[in-house]
Amino acid sequence: MKTKFSNNNLLSSAVLVLNANYSPMTVCTAKRAISLYFLDKIDILSNYDESISSPSLSLELPSVIKIRTYVKNNNMAVEISRKNVLIRDNYECQYCGKKSKSLTVDHIIPKFRNGQDTWENLVAACKNCNQAKGEKTPEEANMPLIRRPKRPNRIHYFQRLVRKKQADWRPYLFMEPLN
Repeated sequence: MKTKFSNNNLLSSAVLVLNANYSPMTVCTAKRAISLYFLDKIDILSNYDESISSPSLSLELPSVIKIRTYVKNNNMAVEISRKNVLIRDNYECQYCGKKSKSLTVDHIIPKFRNGQDTWENLVAACKNCNQAKGEKTPEEANMPLIRRPKRPNRIHYFQRLVRKKQADWRPYLFMEPLN
């Protein structure tokens, strides 16, 4: 049974956007998806259980949409930033395993030794571990990494957004087979 809400928060719901070839492109808000729908630029592939209403119309809230015209978009890279390093490492110190929202970013090979700002050289670290490691490598500080850092791609980030409510996203993000 569909639930009707006239809540602006519903318009902020996450919507998975697929290219015309069904490859994941981005995530937008339901408000943007509805605008694209009325501009006849997308097909709605899946809906949430909620709907939104106006005085003259009721519309199920989109969950997965596909744009109708293929957009050349081969860039699956994720921009390197403090926030994205913390997300990749699941807000977990890569030295001691402590989970926290207030972590620092540590250079495995210190900057003064020409350590670069790359996905493979940056990890999330708690303040205590970052200070204890100092300007040493993990081996020199006798602080082995829990996981070697890797360059993520957008699909990994989209997969992290999937909750029970977004179960319809799973086949498009390679989390289960298409039906």
